Amino acid sequence: MTRTTEQPWPPLPTEAPERHADAPAAGTDLPSHYAHCFGCGERIEQGLHLRTTACEGVAIRSTFTVTAAHQGAPGLAHGGLLACAFDEALGAAVANLLRRPAVTAKLETEFVRPVPVGTTLHIDAHLDGVAGRKVYVSAEGRLGGEDGDVAVRARALFVQVKLTHFLEHGRPEDLRKIAADPSLLNRRAVELNP
Repeated sequence: MTRTTEQPWPPLPTEAPERHADAPAAGTDLPSHYAHCFGCGERIEQGLHLRTTACEGVAIRSTFTVTAAHQGAPGLAHGGLLACAFDEALGAAVANLLRRPAVTAKLETEFVRPVPVGTTLHIDAHLDGVAGRKVYVSAEGRLGGEDGDVAVRARALFVQVKLTHFLEHGRPEDLRKIAADPSLLNRRAVELNP
């Protein structure tokens, strides 16, 4: 019996994603969305420190340099941290290109080859489709630059939410810190009530 495990992506009919009129121009380096974000925040010493740049169309490019603090097996990146890096890159594509708040609903990763400590993973993410509040996005991570070998692939479903989602579910002490120091958040404009 032959089984096909590869599901179509997106898994349902979608509309083509449209880059928001206020999305950053191609070539723009994107700031972290929150200074204390483990994926992109600059104030987390052992964080991933993902750096992201807007590309043409509905795509972004992120880079993640694997340090000794990110290893699982000796000398190799921890798979969970690679999944985290992809979650961050995929989310950056949604947030920056659609300009609407969204959260991860499902994340799939495929580990193709090991990612050694000291290497930089180049992650190209792009929006694949939109169906109501659902946003489908996928990415490939390459070693050695944009033409390097694929090491990891991922795809995710994000769900657009209202900004109140974060106020209702965030830790009160963190929300108070942001109220006292708004510079902890990136101040890019978003559509607040999709």
